[in-house]
Amino acid sequence: MGHVLVLGGGLAGLSAAIALGQSGHRVTVLEARAFPGGRATSYPLQGSDEGEVIDNCQHVLMRCCVNLLDFYRRLGVDDRIKFHKEFYFIEPGGRTSIMRAGVLPKPLQFTESFAALRFLELRDKLAIGKALLAIRKERLTRRDLDQITMLQWLQEKQQTPRAIERFWRQVLVSAINEDLDRMAASHGFQVFWLGFLASSDSYEMGLPDVPLAELYSAEAWAQAPTVELKFRTTATRLAAEGDRITGVETEGGLLVADHYVAALPFERLSTMAPDLGIDYSVFEHSPITGVHLWFDRPVTWMPHATLLDRTLQWMFNKGEGRYLQLVISASRPLTPMSRNEVIELALRELAEYFPVVRQAKLEKAHVVKEMRATFSARPGLEALRPETRTRFANLSLAGDWTRSGWPATMEGAVRSGYKAAEAAAAAIGSNDGFLIPDIA
Repeated sequence: MGHVLVLGGGLAGLSAAIALGQSGHRVTVLEARAFPGGRATSYPLQGSDEGEVIDNCQHVLMRCCVNLLDFYRRLGVDDRIKFHKEFYFIEPGGRTSIMRAGVLPKPLQFTESFAALRFLELRDKLAIGKALLAIRKERLTRRDLDQITMLQWLQEKQQTPRAIERFWRQVLVSAINEDLDRMAASHGFQVFWLGFLASSDSYEMGLPDVPLAELYSAEAWAQAPTVELKFRTTATRLAAEGDRITGVETEGGLLVADHYVAALPFERLSTMAPDLGIDYSVFEHSPITGVHLWFDRPVTWMPHATLLDRTLQWMFNKGEGRYLQLVISASRPLTPMSRNEVIELALRELAEYFPVVRQAKLEKAHVVKEMRATFSARPGLEALRPETRTRFANLSLAGDWTRSGWPATMEGAVRSGYKAAEAAAAAIGSNDGFLIPDIA
């Protein structure tokens, strides 16, 4: 067994650490911040007298996220993920449609509820049905899906404007955090194949019932006693000699190990690593905006809903209908807006779905703009994402931007961490396997 030094305490680094630690390796995780989780974490709300904790943004998983679920099982917190079998679609004015699986086998499990969706017309549904059948066929035969946008593919399949805006865009922009005209079609295919077509229950949406930071608590890490988390420890440079990394420079001095896993964002790695042959210039960020609103009364009973035809995309009921979190993915138009402008926009649009918002008093509000939420999953990028192994025999890469087989999601981050852990174990001399294959 060896000693592995992991740079970065986000999901990629944490998943690499727990996999290696539970296989008997000694692992040290260096995290610059005072808490783990990276972009999937929570923190105390500034100015809260009750010590209230909020997530930086609502993070969602599906049952097809098999490696993320395995990561939670390893930490002993998988029972804190609650799965929902119904999706609520709300139109301005409040009309609601519900999509759920029925009694028919896959891939027909949504037939009954899909036929009853009121926000789509018959011609929209027929077009969507034909496109879903095309995804089943073309995912194995098309060779250009990473070179065209999802919008181009949808237009090729003669999708109606309503189907594109109310169905395809609503699902995919939230899943990939990118607009349809910027998103590689391969990623859209993956979402619908794994999430909706490959299994009858893979679509079910999992939401943590505790703040995200509690999923990585000290109690959870007791499941891996050979793992040490060192917070407020910033790695400044990877030192190299020949084909090996010789150590990690920190403010406290040089740290050495048998193997190193760099689980850092691409913008950080580019400034501190030796030449890895990566063209960092091809990566750009796509932002997510989260809006937290607290009212003096309940404004909805729904646990969550996707909001149609407006800027807001998702609503999550975080506290008895009084505390809502709203999410806008690929939120570039909101970037120049002030906090008050974002809150005013959110309240104006939210009242179109839930009229009681007009009578309710807003007690407090908080806006989180994650400007570097994910990388932009544009066409042509997949071949440029770096592999796990590097030219240094004792350095592996992890991070949702590396070639994980998934776009920039929590599942993608954990997949990259497991791949890096496998490479580290192999380099040390053990044949450990951690990555779980996709469900189909």
